[in-house]
Amino acid sequence: MPTMNQIGLIISISAILLNSGCKSHHEGKEKHTKYLVTSPLKMDTSVTREYVCQIRAYQHIEIRALERGYLQKIFVDEGKFVKQGQMMFQIMPLLYQAEQQKAKAEAEFAEIEYKNTKSLADSQIVSKNELAMTKAKFDKANAELSLAQVHLGFTEIRAPFNGIMDRFQVRLGSLVDEGDLLTTLSDNSEMWVYFNVPEAEYLDYKGTANQDNLKVDLKMANHKMFKYRGFVKTIEADFNNETGNIAFRATFPNPDKLLRHGETGNILVNKILKDAIIIPQKATFEILDKKYVYVLDKDSVLKSRKITIGSELPDLYIIEEGLKVSDKILLEGLRLVKENEKISFDYEDPKKVITELKIHAE
Repeated sequence: MPTMNQIGLIISISAILLNSGCKSHHEGKEKHTKYLVTSPLKMDTSVTREYVCQIRAYQHIEIRALERGYLQKIFVDEGKFVKQGQMMFQIMPLLYQAEQQKAKAEAEFAEIEYKNTKSLADSQIVSKNELAMTKAKFDKANAELSLAQVHLGFTEIRAPFNGIMDRFQVRLGSLVDEGDLLTTLSDNSEMWVYFNVPEAEYLDYKGTANQDNLKVDLKMANHKMFKYRGFVKTIEADFNNETGNIAFRATFPNPDKLLRHGETGNILVNKILKDAIIIPQKATFEILDKKYVYVLDKDSVLKSRKITIGSELPDLYIIEEGLKVSDKILLEGLRLVKENEKISFDYEDPKKVITELKIHAE
């Protein structure tokens, strides 16, 4: 049996261990309830807005037959570059050549008749009225010759400007009627890029000092950036009442002919924000599609506050309403606390917080 001294020693050791365990547990709890707090940061930054766009050639027209006939020749291939005035199609001209020859012969006959009548009129053998009638016949014959030459010219279809041929809508030997579509022609030296802007962003844009020189970038369908920048040259007159948007048109140079009519992409518009209020996204939580943060009052008690997000950056929110730079907001442990809870905390400078998020706002 243990002696009284041994029993006393055991009780003392147990008390020491119990006290040590309680102290460790208490310290762990204190450490667990120490939260990280920061403040909103006010700084100049920029946001990039992205809009779906449609890419159109500076000039894009339909090439149609001007006369009826068989397609006799095709001088260029699909997708090839053609120069202004270059022959593209030849519609069988035999009928129009015959009409021109007939009109030419009639014009020559009328000229001879007019000259003879004029000679007689100068000798006062025929009246001036007869000379005038002969002159009118001569003028009519010349007009019909000019018309026949125009019709013959319509059988030769030439490029109205430098551009790229699209696919053929007819084949060699086809019988085409007047107005039938043969192909389309695109001048891709410059591209017109259309994108729709919501009303609020349109008003922001019109309020900027450099609205006449708005530069934009183009992200192509393969997610690569087009190497040339564009400029917004025009804005449509009216808003679309159904969507609340208005169309902008940006002009891009296309010297390498990379862009083609009908492509799609995304326009990127960079907007400078002065004195923007910025917080980390991880400092927010959501209730019924609304964003909130925990704000500490003067007694270190947490109060939830609704905020309005103006813009979004990677890992950051730009706050439109709800916060001031003097506020202290809970940065981490949002799921471990509750409303009106008093906490102990460590404060971290917002500039350091932003830097650790690896965001370089400009």
